[in-house]
Amino acid sequence: MHPAEDIRGIKSKKLSEKRIILGITGSIAAIDSVKLARELIRHGAFVFPVMSKAATRIIHPDSMEYSTAVRPIVELTGKTEHVLHCGMTENKADLLIISPCTANTISKIAHGIDDTAVTTFATTAIGSNVPIIIVPAMHLSMYNNRVVKENIKKLKKIGIKFIDPLITGNVAKIPTYADITEIVLRTIGPQDLKSIKLLVIGGATSEDIDDVRSITNRSSGKTAIAIANNAFERGADIELWYGCSAEQVPNYIPVKKFCNIQDLFNLVDKNELEFDIIIICAAISDYLPLKHKGKISSNKEKLTIELYPTKKVIKNIKSKFPKTKIIGFKLEEKKNELRQKTYSLLKENDLDFVVGNTIYALGKDESEVCIVDKKGKVNQKKGNKEQIASYILDVINMD
Repeated sequence: MHPAEDIRGIKSKKLSEKRIILGITGSIAAIDSVKLARELIRHGAFVFPVMSKAATRIIHPDSMEYSTAVRPIVELTGKTEHVLHCGMTENKADLLIISPCTANTISKIAHGIDDTAVTTFATTAIGSNVPIIIVPAMHLSMYNNRVVKENIKKLKKIGIKFIDPLITGNVAKIPTYADITEIVLRTIGPQDLKSIKLLVIGGATSEDIDDVRSITNRSSGKTAIAIANNAFERGADIELWYGCSAEQVPNYIPVKKFCNIQDLFNLVDKNELEFDIIIICAAISDYLPLKHKGKISSNKEKLTIELYPTKKVIKNIKSKFPKTKIIGFKLEEKKNELRQKTYSLLKENDLDFVVGNTIYALGKDESEVCIVDKKGKVNQKKGNKEQIASYILDVINMD
């Protein structure tokens, strides 16, 4: 058995049985093609590399064969490999992704020029309606060339998806292989949330005690990111409002930041978008400190901080979005009281669902949740953040 089989599906089965053609062209970014191929395989995909001759001067075909268990196609033969994989056949590929893609290859595809295996695969895929993703990588001056821009625009008009490069100095770098994989998952995944406009509010709030110190909580923000990420993969139009947590938000998730509860109220009041679903899993302050001006002296023998109850953001959200499906979260210490208090929060605020969890899940990847609906029905799930995020969306989407 080839070593590639040792990693197939070890991260997920989201690309199980999917056949992906990986086109590689002559950019220095081709050195990352092994990592991209391996990441796709870790999600269950079968990857078939196709290389231009220029790409073979950057990375040897043996490297791609090692990473995929498939000998790369560098030249087309009488086997008509382009038709076999991307033609109007019963078993054509699920996706052609060209990563990295040079300005030269983009322009050739835009004008129907086939002088490499990669460009011929692209022409065939366009004619057979195989989904195509192009990941440009080049010097910034080439990416800014008006002709190249026009060619990209032309290809977008016929349905080819582009993943925008990361601009660093004078170089238009390709995104990380992990980010590219997420776009692949969104493109050929289940798309059961396609066109659903979904807002996730997550992370912690931080309220000032004085001009130096603040009071906050231990929310990691991982649940919010996991939900946003899973919804993105499933085709939702996602937006994340994210508080003062350290977890990094992926580049492909549109995000608006808030720090304290007033920031969050401002986001709600100023928002002009409509959402089909709002999931509020943020750890929002229930009490605000009475802020001291300047810095409280560190020489005090005793310090008393006054706290007063906050207005409930969830009520403001419910008022602003009366027709939107709203899901709240409830965190409790005692597991035996969780269901009852979760349902009480739902009834009190007229929510569609509430997800209950215990404080023992704070900062941990594994937890167990109960999801309560308006009828009092309870769904339970135990697993890691990603599994729970997927389950929450499943339950909401079935309603």
